[in-house]
Amino acid sequence: MCRNCGAIVGAGEAVCPQCGVPLAAAELSPQRRHVYDIETLRFARAVLERPHTFTLLFLAANLFVFLLMWASSGFTGSALWAFPNAVLDAYGAKLNYLINAGQWWRFVTPVFIHVNLPHILVNMWSLWVVGPYVEKLYGSAKFVFFWVLTGVAGVVASYLTVRPDLHVNSVGRFLFKTMDNPSAGASGALFGLVGVLFVFGIKFRHELPEGFKRAFGTGLLPMILMNLFIGYLGRGFIDNAAHLGGFFSGVAAALFVGYKRPGQRASVAVFWHVLQIAALVLVAVSFLMVARSFNTRLPASDEARANSEQQANPRVAAYLKATNDGERAFVDAFNNNEKGALDTAVKELKSLQPLDDTADALGSELVSLLERVKEIGPKPEKGSPRLVEQRKKLAADFRAWQEKHIEWARANREKYRLSVTEDEQPANNSPAGNESNSNSNRSIKD
Repeated sequence: MCRNCGAIVGAGEAVCPQCGVPLAAAELSPQRRHVYDIETLRFARAVLERPHTFTLLFLAANLFVFLLMWASSGFTGSALWAFPNAVLDAYGAKLNYLINAGQWWRFVTPVFIHVNLPHILVNMWSLWVVGPYVEKLYGSAKFVFFWVLTGVAGVVASYLTVRPDLHVNSVGRFLFKTMDNPSAGASGALFGLVGVLFVFGIKFRHELPEGFKRAFGTGLLPMILMNLFIGYLGRGFIDNAAHLGGFFSGVAAALFVGYKRPGQRASVAVFWHVLQIAALVLVAVSFLMVARSFNTRLPASDEARANSEQQANPRVAAYLKATNDGERAFVDAFNNNEKGALDTAVKELKSLQPLDDTADALGSELVSLLERVKEIGPKPEKGSPRLVEQRKKLAADFRAWQEKHIEWARANREKYRLSVTEDEQPANNSPAGNESNSNSNRSIKD
């Protein structure tokens, strides 16, 4: 083959019949303008013809779990745009309080579940684009290890960043979360694969052909920066900590792992097969643990049953709606000095029929909080230490009320047929079928 133009040359030829360059000169000349393109093609053929079996398996597994979640939501059209929190809970979404209670498998299962149709479509398209490169360059055993490792690392990062006290400035709001909302998705693992390719392009830049140097390594920086910018714009909705946890774990792993070079023997060290099997067993055991408690956590998917349960608990439904509305009114008044809904919320709470001693006491306490926030002024820019202290005390009392409300919901799950999806917000504790709590992720800022 001519090293200048890539044409096939006969064994006895001294000059390339296509470009006329002497073969010896083509080999020795420093001005080989087309050599790198030819080398890129050779490298690409050697690498990209390899299989990417586990990319396809992971893609199929994510889609299969998504269909199961849709079935558990009653195959409704609305569920495609937002699975109920109870379904996310049942299938193993990350919830800190459940992990703290011993459900360790929630560090693993979120990598394979998604919250709605756009979420899974974007992530599976990304897996289809990025996954084959990593699996073909590193082999299936290393790819499986990378996927599970970086996915779990992303969940761990999300777990560690539920820190309302650090959600205070631009960086804090980018990384830290005020509430323990359900978190799920493969994006942490996908960012991990991007981290692997980023290191691959830099670490092996001296042996890669020009085309691969441009595609990986520093060539990925625009995409990485763009995704970080999107994450900044979507802070509060996007779990940026999970993305960064996945990315940096992928970077760290790739620093110590070599790739499968073209022409290299197909054999893989036993060590990597052991890690591959261990990763797959971890995933399987995690979902087995989900299955063990599945029926007890899954909400009723039959709409008629849900409606009948709600009708059987009219006082519970009214109580939850009133406390939900009161919570919303308090937060709007405290954060934004919007006090128009306070009187209506107080009237609604005072009109409730008795439910039980604890619930009645919580309702009265919320009325008191609403009356206090009505009298207090907005957060001062500076000075007014007395007002600052008043607001701090009111904020602490409101958070204490929220905790007591959560405990009431947990204690009365069976008594009132509550479908409890506890996100550190008692307004999320609603009877099956009650949609009045869909916007319950509320926190105060001071």
